[in-house]
This record gives sequence, structure tokens and C-alpha cells, in this order.
Amino acid sequence: MSASVSSSPLSSALRRLYFVRFGFTVVWAALLFATGGAAGPFLTVLLIVYPLFDAGSVFWQIRSEGDGRRAKVSEWINVVVSVVVAIGLGWASTVSLSLALTVWGVWAISAGLPQLITAIRNRRSGGQVPQMLSGGISVLAGGAFAAQGLQGSGMIVGVAGYALVGAVFFLVSAVRLTVLLRKKVGV
Repeated sequence: MSASVSSSPLSSALRRLYFVRFGFTVVWAALLFATGGAAGPFLTVLLIVYPLFDAGSVFWQIRSEGDGRRAKVSEWINVVVSVVVAIGLGWASTVSLSLALTVWGVWAISAGLPQLITAIRNRRSGGQVPQMLSGGISVLAGGAFAAQGLQGSGMIVGVAGYALVGAVFFLVSAVRLTVLLRKKVGV
């Protein structure tokens, strides 16, 4: 990985986005842990908000990239899938927690693949190795969540730990971009 940052406006935007995503996820996970994974309206709201925030974050990233020529198919897939999953999680969490866990798992897989592809494409912006790892881990964790849900597990609170791992990757990426941007301007 080169220490240079090819697009400082994109890198600055990604750095801000990654710090925001880190903060949001820490608060969200703390709230989910506080519920103990107990079914109810608050859990349903939490399960809906997370993929909607993800969709909003990816949409913001698309708009901040500023390169209208480059295809953004993987990002748009992530946005659409996250919105659909928010609706699905809202419904599934009122049916059973095992169904909600299954839906979450399928979403982790379908969001992890585009994240991995996007990070590979944005690698010249710097700080993308953690995002590549995060996308790959999402695919694997999503498979585990889906399998658990299909086996009847209702341990939905486990997704908070998964989200925190993703938050750490966002923090590492943001810090890495901060270092690279400072090197570029000679601060």
C-alpha cells in the first residue's frame, strides 16, 4: 500500500465519514447491548436504524466522491439493499428474533461484498485495507448469523459485537487517512 493519497478531497470526505460511522456504531451497539436483545418496539427501531444509517452513509460517500465518470454500482447496490433490509428487519423483528437474525446475516453478506469491492476500488485514496478486511469479515459473519437464525437462535444481541468490529475498522481507516493527509500537506 502506497503512503501517498491520490485524491485528498475524497480522502478528507472518507475520513470524516469513517469517524461519524465509528461514533454512531458505538452508540448503537451500546443501546443494543442495553436491550439485552429483548424483543419489542425499541429493538425493532434499533434494527431498522442501523441499515438506514448504513444506506445514508454510503449515499453520502457516493455524492462526495465527485467522480461522475466512475461507475458506482457496488455503492448503489449497498444503498438499495440496506433500505430493503431495514424494511425486512422491521417486519422480521416482530415475527421472531431468529428470523431477524437470519435477515441480518443475509444483509451482512450482501453489504459486505459491495464494501469489499468499493474499498478495493478506492485503495488509492488511502486507509482502505481495514475496509477490505471489514467487507470480508461481514461476508463470513453474515453467513454465521444467517445459519444461527435458520437454526432457531434468537441471540440478536450478537450483532452488536459484529457492528463494533466494523466500527474499529472505520476508526482505523479514519486514523490512517488522517496520517496520510497530514503527510501529504507536510504537517
